[in-house]
Amino acid sequence: MNDTPGWASPGSAPSDGQPGASGSPEPADRPSPAQPGDQPSAPGAKWSQQQPPPGQWSAPTGGPGQTPPPPPPGPNRGTPPPGGPAGYGGWGTPWGGPPPAAKPGVIPLRPLGVGEILDGAVSTMRTYWRTVLGISLTVAVLTEIVSILLQGFVLDDTTGTDNLGDPDASLEEATRALGEALLGTALLSLVTLIGTVAVTALLTAVTSRAVLGRPVTAKEAWRDARPQVFKLLGLLLLLPLIAAGIFAVGLLPGVLVRVAGSPDAGAALVFLGLAGAGVVVIWLMIRFSLASPALMLEKQGIKKAMSRSAKLVRGSWWRVFGIQLLALIIASVVAMVIAIPFALIAMLVSGDGLGAFLTGDAEIGWTYLIVSGIGAVIGSMITFPITAGVIVLLYIDQRIRREALDLDLARAAGVQDYGTSAGS
Repeated sequence: MNDTPGWASPGSAPSDGQPGASGSPEPADRPSPAQPGDQPSAPGAKWSQQQPPPGQWSAPTGGPGQTPPPPPPGPNRGTPPPGGPAGYGGWGTPWGGPPPAAKPGVIPLRPLGVGEILDGAVSTMRTYWRTVLGISLTVAVLTEIVSILLQGFVLDDTTGTDNLGDPDASLEEATRALGEALLGTALLSLVTLIGTVAVTALLTAVTSRAVLGRPVTAKEAWRDARPQVFKLLGLLLLLPLIAAGIFAVGLLPGVLVRVAGSPDAGAALVFLGLAGAGVVVIWLMIRFSLASPALMLEKQGIKKAMSRSAKLVRGSWWRVFGIQLLALIIASVVAMVIAIPFALIAMLVSGDGLGAFLTGDAEIGWTYLIVSGIGAVIGSMITFPITAGVIVLLYIDQRIRREALDLDLARAAGVQDYGTSAGS
């Protein structure tokens, strides 16, 4: 019978298969002749010819006053490895689980929880605050300056929204007012979109470096992001167009029925069409929400980035939706907490006063636009890194869960033996 390494099998006698003292082996089940002075053998001391294989027997207990033999080495036994938990040791004592994941940067290299994603976004802003806040402040200031100039010089003169709330206004006046309002909204949205493209591109590069624990300047972030900026702009223009097209399709049946002479049925169809289109738009926007970091970090085209996002979100739609909704709520609350005091100050210092704003008789002037714009800049400077960081970290988390991206990140960060038996 073969012995297991490190300890002897109890089924093998010291002279198993060897000649005895008289030179001829004795059968294993034949007792040896008694010798003068020998102690009588204890009951059950004879060995059977059929022995259990090693590892399937219970450790024998010693007699009175004897110390039991040490247990054989095996899983969950013996001395803990270097760096193991202090409570390790003893027969059958568990080791305490695998060591913690490597964390070269702002997140551990393993699947992330919701709190870790949010904490990673905040840690990026806190650790690289000069770069992050510098980028956010610059983009927010430029965006707000353009918006104020548009509202002060262009939209204030051309947009006559009073007719929208006037029941006596003619159809032509109401249509013109609606068109002017939509024009103003489109111009401001375009400015916001351009700012979002710039800050998303730059902060994606910063966050990807922060995951590896590497510092990055605004100049380096721009150098990494510049080749993909126009593609990112095309992506962020395409997604609203897709949403607008879906809403148009949802509205079309109700509008046709209303024009045909059934206003009540048309109104009902319009409501149902808008509700259905809204559900489809939300589903698609979440499905394509990871296209931006996929485009920037994988250097993909627009179509490929959208398909990559759909693949990463598949099967995790509700989780991705919940995390992004939570991040949006947090960013909105922070922005409101900052913007509301500045808006109140702007109302107080403007010529019409707070009462005029409450009654709706005030005119928005330069003082109000500038003071409220300062609050908007401060709010955007803080919320931009949170929303952009959550999207990038959510993309990285989905790739870790589906594609073991943590191994590539560990190698890029210079973590030794990550993913091997020695390092995992």
